[in-house]
Amino acid sequence: MSVASSTKPSSSSSPQPARAGDERLARVGIVARLLQRPELGALIGAVAVYILFATVDATPGHLFSSIAGMQNWTDAASTYGIMAVAVAMLMIGGEFDLSAGVMTGTCGLLLGMLITRDQLNVWLSIAIVLVFAAIIGTVNGILVVRTKLPSFIITLATFFVLRGVDVGVTRILTNTVRFDISDQAPGFASAQVIFGSTFYAPYNFQDAVLWWVGVTVIATWVLTQTTFGNWIYAVGGDANAARSVGVPVARTKIILFIGTAVSAALVGTMVALRFKGIQSGQGVGLEFFYIIAAVVGGCLLTGGYGSAIGASLGALIIGFAQIGIIFANWDSNWYYTFLGVILFLAVGVNTLVRRRAASSRR
Repeated sequence: MSVASSTKPSSSSSPQPARAGDERLARVGIVARLLQRPELGALIGAVAVYILFATVDATPGHLFSSIAGMQNWTDAASTYGIMAVAVAMLMIGGEFDLSAGVMTGTCGLLLGMLITRDQLNVWLSIAIVLVFAAIIGTVNGILVVRTKLPSFIITLATFFVLRGVDVGVTRILTNTVRFDISDQAPGFASAQVIFGSTFYAPYNFQDAVLWWVGVTVIATWVLTQTTFGNWIYAVGGDANAARSVGVPVARTKIILFIGTAVSAALVGTMVALRFKGIQSGQGVGLEFFYIIAAVVGGCLLTGGYGSAIGASLGALIIGFAQIGIIFANWDSNWYYTFLGVILFLAVGVNTLVRRRAASSRR
């Protein structure tokens, strides 16, 4: 008998045990899973802020915690929420867009110009505005990718360019700083039903709330269930490492910039159709509110971490504060101070949660 035939493989007689220290095989408890969620801090903050303003509410019948009060603070939060989700996705990808606020005004003004001066159908005008926004987003993305300059600088330049165009062109065409839209314009009635109407009478919640929920759901699905979502996290976490494993870094960043610009066009369209007009200063400064909502929602300024749900919760906190201060009869000048405090606290809570989550994996 040969030696080979008489020798039994050692693996058949003594199977190798699994490594006890392999963290991939370790069970993760429910508390550890919750701590790993980027929106946990925002959820805690939202509950705390809601309880605060429900307690100090000075309106008859405590309006803040009623359905009518909900209509008020969801209305305030909805447009912030739509943009906060788009900005959060861009921040997860490691970039900023400081032109996001002024883009809402630019797109609304363009819509008003096309409808009022060029007599175009409202739906055709909306399509043109969306294409225009996609072009601006593409330009921003390409400049960031090609020049290697910080997106902060590129989009700040875009902010000033659009800000000047908004005022200058509007004054030339109307001799004012506003475009008014007639409700008799072709397609206005049907477009307003979709973008600027209300639901759930008699409380009349704005359609923007439905858009906000829809955008949040879609963004969450993209981030958690798609390959593109994995690319976003990878690009924001380490662009060089992502590129080395085949992630299309440049294309991913450009698409994210397009998403932010198109979201701004959506919000600008909603504002223009709801109020039947828009002025040149619309949206200026709101980019900071979008970033605040995203950061409160758990996004890191360095990228690679965050969620759409967290950004929506951050926008909801802003809505709570905006309406709650009014209902509490506080001096409205304290609104910005309150947001600053919320931002500080949110960053602290989110940092603590991330540290606890990291320690729970060990």
